[in-house]
Parts: sequence; structure tokens; C-alpha cells
Amino acid sequence: MLRFLLELVPCLGLGLLLGMRFPGLPGRIAPPLITWGIPISLVALLLRAGFQAELLTAALMAAAASGLGLLLLRLPALGRCIPEGSLQLGCVVGNTSYWGLPVALALLPAEAIGFTIAFDLMATLITWTLGPLLVDRRATGVRRQLGVLTASPAMRALALAVLLHQTPWSAPLAQWLWWPARLVVLVALALVGMRLGLMLRRRPAGPTGADSPAGASALMAPLVGKLLVLPLAMLLLAGLLGLPSPLRDAVVLQAAAPTAISVLLLTEAVAAGPSQAAAAGRRQAVDAVATLVLWSTALALVSVPLWWWLLSGPLGS
Repeated sequence: MLRFLLELVPCLGLGLLLGMRFPGLPGRIAPPLITWGIPISLVALLLRAGFQAELLTAALMAAAASGLGLLLLRLPALGRCIPEGSLQLGCVVGNTSYWGLPVALALLPAEAIGFTIAFDLMATLITWTLGPLLVDRRATGVRRQLGVLTASPAMRALALAVLLHQTPWSAPLAQWLWWPARLVVLVALALVGMRLGLMLRRRPAGPTGADSPAGASALMAPLVGKLLVLPLAMLLLAGLLGLPSPLRDAVVLQAAAPTAISVLLLTEAVAAGPSQAAAAGRRQAVDAVATLVLWSTALALVSVPLWWWLLSGPLGS
């Protein structure tokens, strides 16, 4: 737990300060990090963790988490609590890459890292296929969705790791790249802090913003759903399936990750569309999602350690 706090809090805090002081810094760091840093880091982690049959189970658990959450949100009562499509997506899509992976490295054994990456890969697939449909409420091109998925760092890393795993250099590469991989993950976590700093700079104020009582109450249901209900559902499902502890812990902690920044990016893309009237109408959704990302990330610093205490304490084996 101390390692979790010593890694996440300083990186998030430093990134937050840098993002508020240098608003252009995230835009310069993100492209090379996503293109080269994250894939190389994930390759090293996959080679070190090894390929196991249970990786498919972790991926299916991610599909179950998102699918079950979206299915429940179709119920009239829950749909009235979270009517906005962007907030529905934010309720079920977590920051499994930049948040979930550092958490797994800090809290879980090496054999569970592969489960974390498999969960993230499936979550990425769901985010960029179902996400635009929820946010935009319109059909989007399959070619564009496949292009975004193909460009995913997790997809590129998985393909490269599978190829390298068949070579005699697999073990040496995993050893050589271990510390550079850890450094990349910490930089990625700092990037989350930078993004949060940018959000704070642009944060709306006023009676119609997310800081108002009405806006705060509208965010309560997504926050509870993302940080409490979704990981609880994963914990119950893992118990029913009799999953081993490393796999169970990995999927529960990934489900407990705060709302992904990709949800905000999708919402902003719709708000910046060609229709000025539609764009004006989406600004409130953008503000609400930005606040959801901020609050879910801040609260996850408390909720994730509590989930880990539950998994390693009362439910530990």
C-alpha cells in the first residue's frame, strides 16, 4: 500500500502542477509516449508476466464489466439517474491504461500484470466501438473504429509481444526493458496529472456548471457506479466463477479505476462537430464529464486502497 501511495500520488501531483503551469506540455509528451513508450513498456510487462490461458478470462471479464454496466443502464430507473450518454460511458469505462497499470504494478504480483493488460485491451476495444455510439447517439464508421483500435498502444504491444515471445530473446528483453518500462508507466501516470491540471484551468464556474448543487447530484450516480458498483459486480462475478486470487484482484482493481480520459476526448470531439447548435448543446456534457474524471480520479486515491484492503485482508487467501 505504501508503494501505491509513493508512486501514484507524487506522479499525479507533479503532473498536475506541470499541466497547470505549462498547458502545452501534455500535447508534446502524449504523442511519442503513446506511439513508442506505452507499447514498449507493455511489451516488457507482457514478456515478464508470460502468456497464460487465463488472459482470455481477464479479457472476458472486462467485456462483462462494460456489458453488464451498459445493460443495467438500459433499465428505466437507472436510465433516469444517468440519462446522458457520455456519463453512462464514464460510469463503465475506466482509466485502465494510465491508472490501472501503475496500480497493478504497485499492488499485484508479477503474474497478475498480464491479466491487467488483457483487461485493458478489451476495455479499449469496447470504448472505441460502443463509446462513440453512446456519446454521439449516431452510427459511426466501422473503418474509423477499427483504425482507432489498431492504433491502440495495447493492441500494438500485444502483437509485438506475441512475436517476441516466440524468439530466444524473450527473457533477456523482458529483463533489459523492465526498468525503462516502469519509467514509462510513471511518466504516463504523470500525464494523467497534466490532463487533470488542464481540466482545472478550464473548469467551468457558475450556476449551470458541474459545481452547482444540481450538477453535483447528477454526478453522484456515475461516481458511485464507477468506483463502487462496477468493482463490486466484478468481485461477485469472480467469486461465482471461482477465479484464482491474482486474476480476481486484477479485474476488481481494474474495474475500480476512475473514469477514463478517453470518455472526455470522445465527448469533446462531438462538441466540436460541424453543427454549431449541436456543439453548443454538448458543452454542458463536456463540463460534466471533465468534472467526473476529476472527481473519480481524486476519490480513487481513497477507494482503490480500500478495495485492495478488502481483497488482501478479509477476502485474502
